[in-house]
Amino acid sequence: MTTSQLVEHQKPGAPRREGRPGIALAVIAACQLMVVLDATIVNIALPHIQNALAFSTTDLTWVVSAYTLTFGGLLLLGGRAGDILGRRRVFMTGILIFTLASLLGGLAQEPWQLLAARALQGVGGAIASPTALALVTTTFPEGPERNRAFGVFAAVSAGGGAVGLLAGGMLTEWLDWRWVLFVNIPIGVLIAVLTPMFIGESERHPGRFDLAGALTSTAGMVSLVYGFIRASEEGWRDGLALGSFGASAVLLLAFAVTESRAREPITPLRMFADRNRSGTYVIMLSLSAAMFGMFFFIVLFVQNVLRYSPIEAGLAFLPVTAAIITGAGLSQRFLPVLGPKPFMATGSAIVVLGLGWQTFISPDSSYVGGVLGPMLLFGFGMGLNFVTLTLTAVSGVAPHEAGAASGLLNVTQQVGGSLGLSILTTVFGTASREEAEKQLPRFLAEGTPEQKAEFAQSRQLPAPWGNEVLSQGISTAFVAAVAMAVLALATALVVIRVRKSDLEALAGTAGPAGG
Repeated sequence: MTTSQLVEHQKPGAPRREGRPGIALAVIAACQLMVVLDATIVNIALPHIQNALAFSTTDLTWVVSAYTLTFGGLLLLGGRAGDILGRRRVFMTGILIFTLASLLGGLAQEPWQLLAARALQGVGGAIASPTALALVTTTFPEGPERNRAFGVFAAVSAGGGAVGLLAGGMLTEWLDWRWVLFVNIPIGVLIAVLTPMFIGESERHPGRFDLAGALTSTAGMVSLVYGFIRASEEGWRDGLALGSFGASAVLLLAFAVTESRAREPITPLRMFADRNRSGTYVIMLSLSAAMFGMFFFIVLFVQNVLRYSPIEAGLAFLPVTAAIITGAGLSQRFLPVLGPKPFMATGSAIVVLGLGWQTFISPDSSYVGGVLGPMLLFGFGMGLNFVTLTLTAVSGVAPHEAGAASGLLNVTQQVGGSLGLSILTTVFGTASREEAEKQLPRFLAEGTPEQKAEFAQSRQLPAPWGNEVLSQGISTAFVAAVAMAVLALATALVVIRVRKSDLEALAGTAGPAGG
């Protein structure tokens, strides 16, 4: 090692080139996989959790929501913490919090204990996830090597949901529902051990936390997500839901005012001055909204209509991961040549086709024709988008703001997913209630005495009438998902513009990014 190389190595923000970049990338990707996976891994285990801890059906939704709300609400603060305190240090802190929360959740004996642990998992994930993406920029030099690293990171982010469903099915069926939480413990400990060995610490940027911005943005997003969840359960005229929407509007307005006046804002508003970056956030928000809903409703369909076991339901989603990885690989390879717009537009158009196909789902649909085909289209389109969106969001951002930029991208993904799922659930609930009113007279005329006794106790129509209700609700919900994907497509076509400097930066021939 030469003197100049040694000096570069000793700089806080310099990549540790004497180590193994492959291991560093594996550590970062493992963290992101663990965080993203936990948004879906519990889905298949929910019936088992409900029976074990005596959750009501309404309260059971918070097993998912407690995680997504804290995760999405605190991501901006997590990204800022990495910029100020050092990304490796903050990354490890988030991993340790997440691991501890997983242990507590697996040991929970009461509903409130599990919900508290899931919320704490969200806190840990919010600290670790944006810092993980920012670590890619400080570990790998700009150009092809960083693009490849971003490709791996984006593929993990996109495929983590499907992997979570598979893992959840395997762990639930082979072991116990608690293992969907316990599985994080050895992974988290290994990441914490390997991080200081293979990832260098980033340069710390003196500053202070924008607590007012963090509190108003977090509270505003939590109120908005809660409003949709409440409306999906109680209807749009519910006073608490309307109050949550009003509080959200006030808080998010206060957040915008605070950021415009803060000396060191948690989210520099000048980031939105770049139309490509702003368009990227809109596309991520829209596609994530559709993605979370697609996973949720197809899980219901394959288990309740096709009668798949938990592990069979998980395996049914495995082709989605392959489709996402294929799309991500193509975009990573040709992005420097073609630029971001073709991939955003083409990927969004393919997602629209996949979701449009799913609007025809019915009780007679088979796995191949009604589930697999649309999911392959959907996954490939998402794969084309995720690499492109990840690169565009952080392109041209000053190093000291990389954490905030990556945090905002993660916010749009997580909050978009939470909002989208809530909106689609509301559409599903309305459509399924209307269909149930149509199916009830048929059931009363054709049902057996045993089926009627079961209905009197559960108030749920049995198959085949229940399958008609579920399928109608799902197909109608996918109409709303198509609208979300169309918004992403329109944004890609109208807002995104490709410049020569963008292509040069993606190819690694441009100079250092400016602020």
